[in-house]
Amino acid sequence: MKLITFSDIQSLSIPPRTCYDWVEKALLSKSNSLLPPKIHMNMDGNIFCNVMPSIVNLDGSSWCGIKTVTRYPQNTPSLESRLLLLDAERGEYLALMDATWITAMRTGAVAAHSIMTFANPGFKTIGMIGLGNTARAALEILSSVVNGDLDIKLLRYKDQAEQFNDRFSGNNKLHFSIVDDVKNVVKGSEVVVSCATYFADDICSDDCFDEGVLVVPVHTRGFTNCDLFFDKVFADDRGHVDHFKNFAKFKYFAEVSDVICGKANGRTSNKERILAYNIGISLHDVYFAAEIFNMLKNRRDVFESLLDLEFNEPKAKFWV
Repeated sequence: MKLITFSDIQSLSIPPRTCYDWVEKALLSKSNSLLPPKIHMNMDGNIFCNVMPSIVNLDGSSWCGIKTVTRYPQNTPSLESRLLLLDAERGEYLALMDATWITAMRTGAVAAHSIMTFANPGFKTIGMIGLGNTARAALEILSSVVNGDLDIKLLRYKDQAEQFNDRFSGNNKLHFSIVDDVKNVVKGSEVVVSCATYFADDICSDDCFDEGVLVVPVHTRGFTNCDLFFDKVFADDRGHVDHFKNFAKFKYFAEVSDVICGKANGRTSNKERILAYNIGISLHDVYFAAEIFNMLKNRRDVFESLLDLEFNEPKAKFWV
């Protein structure tokens, strides 16, 4: 079993557009995969640990993966994750992988995919709340697939908006403004993306959300009022959201995979207010991990240099 580190993955220089394509392919394979809801364990101090298993079919192969992701606010970064990858056909443990890169990039790619799927065509104005790695990944990937310029309103928080602006200063089709009030970020935006990990309450009153707006709350917090009056709600998996307190009150609900497979309607009017709850499913994590494992394996010299993990497990059937 190989140990695959953050640096090993980052050295592959995977293009943003590739991340977007992997998300689409993973969603298209969802009906042929096994995806139980994640196990979410909360602790005091806004600390959590999630355990996320799935089995994914990829190009004739079956991959089993189990990802853990933790949030410890006092750590830097606060979000960290690891993934155990197996060959699901043979039961062979293939790799213990860092999943911090995978989590950030697949989450950003999923947000970008939802924007391209559910926003009004020709959208131009985006309000962004929470400007960490996930938001950076989302905008980098969105910029790789969208045509035309984008006007982006950033909610000021410490010096993150300025750093975010600097990060994308070389991208001529992204135009930034920094806003001090969350209501002014939301009002007038055709797309609202929130990557903030915690809100105690909803952040805006109903009248802040214009007709036709798409809201993508990456970590789901802060928008429960939208559940009650938005025209449509989409999610990456029903089993991950059917326990939400307002689930039974959604006017319309469908999974994203059913929309892109033509089994459910997406946006059908430019006036519809749409909410996209992408909870984060291990289907994407395992798909990314399998693709990354294959990329490294195809670079024989790199693959052979990866550290081998040996557990010295018993070879005999009976060992007690």
